[in-house]
Amino acid sequence: MSLADFPSTDSLPASSEYALHSGTAESSKGRHVVHITSSRFYGGPERQMLELARELSDDTTTSFISFAEGGLCDTFLQEVRGSGFRAIRLHSDTPHLIKAAKELTNQLKALRADVVITHGYKAGLLGLWSSRQLRLPVVAVSRGWTAETWKVRVYEKLDRWALRKADAVVCVSNGQAQKVKSTGAPGDRLKIIHNAIRTERFNKELQIEHRQHLETLFPSSLRYIIGAAGRLSPEKGFDCLIDAVAILRDKLHRTDFGVVLFGEGALHDELQKQLDKLGLADQFVLAGFTSELDMYMPHFDLFVQSSHTEGLPNVLLEAAAAGVPVIATDVGGTSEVVDNHRTGVLVHAGDATALANELLQLLEDDELRNTMRLAAPQYVREHFTFASQATAYRDLFRQLTCNHHKACPQ
Repeated sequence: MSLADFPSTDSLPASSEYALHSGTAESSKGRHVVHITSSRFYGGPERQMLELARELSDDTTTSFISFAEGGLCDTFLQEVRGSGFRAIRLHSDTPHLIKAAKELTNQLKALRADVVITHGYKAGLLGLWSSRQLRLPVVAVSRGWTAETWKVRVYEKLDRWALRKADAVVCVSNGQAQKVKSTGAPGDRLKIIHNAIRTERFNKELQIEHRQHLETLFPSSLRYIIGAAGRLSPEKGFDCLIDAVAILRDKLHRTDFGVVLFGEGALHDELQKQLDKLGLADQFVLAGFTSELDMYMPHFDLFVQSSHTEGLPNVLLEAAAAGVPVIATDVGGTSEVVDNHRTGVLVHAGDATALANELLQLLEDDELRNTMRLAAPQYVREHFTFASQATAYRDLFRQLTCNHHKACPQ
């Protein structure tokens, strides 16, 4: 299919959500980077995209295109517009992928993009196809795979194929880079650019009502509250965390703590049944989704990540920035976030006994927890800034644009 086969830009919807933009004064601000995603909410990856755009804003124009996802993309696109960036919601979506690819190509053409950045399998596949029509360099961002269901495994197989075809693949950790390389992606196209955190998000004065709300989730007063957060799905290993809490209570005889797990997902009922069976319903609370995790995070005494697989967990950056000691499974890029025994502790994935023992050690060692509270924010300030992330992306953009001739038809 050639560009001559595409519909004219006039044939596309002209609402404010999907309207084509034919270049504005913004285009004079150096290169134009366009992110393509299929956002369902304003989560960690979306925050990374938007904060990068802010950091690059002095010399780079950034626009965002999202597949509609049944309207769920609007939460993210509203954040984008509120931050002063262009946000476009595509009219076409699954199962009309050919139509979506044509619409996407016309949007990139009208935006006069210089570089395309794709996030996820759908954006990766269609973004790659559209960019090839316009001879634009494509950067695919690889954050990790979960193999959560058979359908997800099919999508992730397609994602791995698209990564091998991209001009560059940004991996958010060394661990993820090794996984991508093992799929056959050329090593010279891989670039490791870590996720980043703005530690000032946690410099606000603590609001005691957030700690009080956490305390009200339990029927009795507790000395310690341990936090956890994430999608309630198999790869997050929350069943192992529940088993560790049971060991800590029954075999190690600690009952002066409670666990609050923020998040929603398909395993909610199964995890609740596990809690009920173990008699932990009063000590381990499935608290649902919250948009105020930043406000709750500093009030945790410990934070636990029990995942079987990760790219580079944003939530651990957030815990560190908030000065909360962490216990995390040594998977993916977790060891790149947690400085073992300095800002937190690493354990083997799936080992509930080891997790329980480390929880016990940190609960009993006030001095070690306080040391970690001081060390963790400094560590992320030194290693995970958006300034350094933006510098790495600028270098990548220069490399790519030097190797491509822009070919957006006038």
